[in-house]
Amino acid sequence: MTRLQSVLEDIDRVNAEDPVTEYDPASGAEQPRCLLYGQRMSRRLAAYRPEADECLQIAVRGQHIQRWVIPRGDYPEGRHGYHRWRRRLYDYHAERVDELMAPQGYDEADRERAASLVRKEGLKTDPDAQTLEDVAAQVFLEHYLAPFMADKGQQHGEAKLHHIIRRTWQKMSPAGQEAALALPMPPEASSVVHAALAEQA
Repeated sequence: MTRLQSVLEDIDRVNAEDPVTEYDPASGAEQPRCLLYGQRMSRRLAAYRPEADECLQIAVRGQHIQRWVIPRGDYPEGRHGYHRWRRRLYDYHAERVDELMAPQGYDEADRERAASLVRKEGLKTDPDAQTLEDVAAQVFLEHYLAPFMADKGQQHGEAKLHHIIRRTWQKMSPAGQEAALALPMPPEASSVVHAALAEQA
């Protein structure tokens, strides 16, 4: 087993402890939410950027490592509280990835690089950071938009859904947007994406 495989398996082992599960249509079974998310991220990266280096592969798999240990409810309501929560998550995920890379022989430069990517530093200027953002947006559109619509679509309404999709779209690079249009999204998700983008045109 390579050191990369060891780190990815360690991330999966940690994420398998997620107490919240989610139904996975591919396996036909409930899976720990963070485990499933990390594996979906890696599969999308392999399709989108098959030449990705080890640091990017690790950052993509570990982007949400142990996300459940820092609940949103621990922070105040509102935009300020949300951003505090997100910053703490970025730092925590980066710390955990670093801790798993070190025993496998990754040097400080590699660990710092992976941590920087997990924190999404250099978006729009760092191609690898932008790739991680592209992949996260694609995974949301492919796997999570339809459930989000079913759960909160009526609560938010069509205008809010379109706003969320356009914001997601703006986070992606042109290459990421092109890849997103080719995703195998559920019909209801694909329909609302195209409607939101048509409004933007």
